[in-house]
Amino acid sequence: MQDTAHAAHQAAIHTVSYLRWIPLLPLIGAAINGLGGAWIQKHLGKKVIGGIACAMPLLGFLLSLRAFFQLAGLDPAERTLLDTMFPWIHVGNLNVDVAFQVDPLTAVMILIITGVGGLIHIYSTGYMHDEPAYWRYFAYLNLFTFAMLTLVMGDNLLIMFVGWEGVGLCSYALIGFWYSEWANASAGSKAFIVNRVGDFGFMCATFLLFWSLADVGHPTLLFREIAEYGPLLEGHMFWGVSTVTLITMLMFVGATGKSAQIPLYVWLPDAMAGPTPVSALIHAATMVTAGVYMIARLNVLFGMAPATGAVIATVGAATAFFAATIGTTQFDIKKVLAYSTVSQLGFMFIAMGVGAYATGVFHLMTHAFFKACLFLGSGSVIHAMHHEQDMRKMGGLKKWMPYTYATYLISTLAIAGIPPFSGFFSKDEILWKAFSSGHQFVWFVAVCAAALTAFYMFRSVYMTFDGENRSDEHTREHLHESPFSMTVPLMVLASLAALAGFLNVPHALFGDARFDAWLAPVLEHGGGHAGGHGDAHGGGHHVEVIEYVLMVLSIAVAAAGIFVARAMYKTGSMSPDRLTGLAGGKPYRTVFNKYYVDEFYDATVIRGTLALTRVSAWFDTNIVDGIVNGAAWVVRMASAFNGLVDRYVVDGAVNGVATVTSLVGGRVRRLQTGNINAYLYVAVIAVVGMMVARMW
Repeated sequence: MQDTAHAAHQAAIHTVSYLRWIPLLPLIGAAINGLGGAWIQKHLGKKVIGGIACAMPLLGFLLSLRAFFQLAGLDPAERTLLDTMFPWIHVGNLNVDVAFQVDPLTAVMILIITGVGGLIHIYSTGYMHDEPAYWRYFAYLNLFTFAMLTLVMGDNLLIMFVGWEGVGLCSYALIGFWYSEWANASAGSKAFIVNRVGDFGFMCATFLLFWSLADVGHPTLLFREIAEYGPLLEGHMFWGVSTVTLITMLMFVGATGKSAQIPLYVWLPDAMAGPTPVSALIHAATMVTAGVYMIARLNVLFGMAPATGAVIATVGAATAFFAATIGTTQFDIKKVLAYSTVSQLGFMFIAMGVGAYATGVFHLMTHAFFKACLFLGSGSVIHAMHHEQDMRKMGGLKKWMPYTYATYLISTLAIAGIPPFSGFFSKDEILWKAFSSGHQFVWFVAVCAAALTAFYMFRSVYMTFDGENRSDEHTREHLHESPFSMTVPLMVLASLAALAGFLNVPHALFGDARFDAWLAPVLEHGGGHAGGHGDAHGGGHHVEVIEYVLMVLSIAVAAAGIFVARAMYKTGSMSPDRLTGLAGGKPYRTVFNKYYVDEFYDATVIRGTLALTRVSAWFDTNIVDGIVNGAAWVVRMASAFNGLVDRYVVDGAVNGVATVTSLVGGRVRRLQTGNINAYLYVAVIAVVGMMVARMW
């Protein structure tokens, strides 16, 4: 029966040969600009560098569209495209090829990566125009795009891990792009090291998954086979613990690193040290969503581990609220968006934890649009303000930057969850799924985080674009709108942020939830909710009333957040000092200093690690080196003793034998005189002696 089902599944896979070019094109661009970019920039100019770099993801986007439309033309059960390049690892029962697959979930991801990534490449041509290492920047950007596409297109866990590590390496290079400044180099190192902690969990989970599937007779790391044979692990135990629970928990550890969840979120705010387009690409639209994608891809396993789901939902809610509170106190416009990203990723993990995988992926997509637009909008502001990032020194910029202001405002409305913008549809769906699945406390925490989101985002709008300009006179004289290479991507992303929600209008609003239906063939086996509102408990009248009430409530809390921000930072009817001065200002200082988490890590993990290195150095110097040096001394003494024995005993014995032999030879030699008479006397004496001896 299983063999028949497996054969039918294999028959439903359509083999193609063009998928490989989606990731390979950016790799080619990275190779050209990375190896020959300095020469090209010097002799042909920066336009050629930018043209090569931008063309690669845009060509990949066209191929992604081709794959999407090809999938759309197939029966839902057959929507899998496979491109196998060559065999990779075939050892024992481990058989892995270098192969790329595209199914409905992958199609969503590659369209985001190449589409939004292509716009960010175009934006970068304007933002980084004066950068001397222009060629190096675009080489890194193309290489990152290749790694991210490899991560989402790999048809097995090992290919995914190659991309997983690749984006970590590229993020290190891009965050620390201006490496001559210590803060930038330190931020890049911090991102790299923190991600390694999570990656260790990913590796352990991969090893355990393969071993466990081998134990039930189906050793594999291919995603389609994991989805097929994963249910066989039901009831399988490892050291007294459910194997699936342990695997998914280890996978979640990896996800907390890449997707910046508590306790491994600390790298992302510091990553704002990199160029702003890097923040938009890596820390809004692509890399930080890798953990969410991984959970969605392995939804069959996560659907079998309700304990892991509860942990994911709880950590997601805690992260969403925790990061949102910090975002309310920051003045660096990029730091506000960074903590907003951490918070929004928390919402995605809430969806994953309650089994609403399609909803989480939908918020991943809408977030890519409005957060990329917000980051690029902040970059436009920073560009106009001569690299000033403190919102206290901005204000009134909408007069000089109308396009940036309009696109930033649209994206802010989207992230705040105001209808009919995209964030309303995706975030409200997450809140409903959390409530209807029995996680009411998670829902409550998420609602509070949503209110804070609306507050701190409109706080950034009012402090940046409204009121009087607070910059110095020199900066004010040179304020201007950004060039079209920067504003056109903003307009496209703002349009997507405004309209993308209509791709998944829930049933409660008389929609058909088409995005959920698109992902259903991939996610339905993991217990994900394929439908929109109204599906949770049979769609009864009571449920419908509750969901409409919750929908109105989510809009109300967002409106309340906007109202408070407006009163504090636009009309001035409410003073921020009243809140910051509560309890002597201690709560505000605690939140402003990010709850001293970095200081706590510095006092414990970092100093503990440094202390361990010092202890290890002392042990190495005094114990290990002492043992080694002592062994060397013993060897030297033994060799000296052996030398004496060899010289005076062995050589003495040999020389003594030689001396004796020489003396005997000297004496015997005297018998050989050549005198015949002497020889006759000897013979006579010998004969006489023998006769006497015989007679005796």
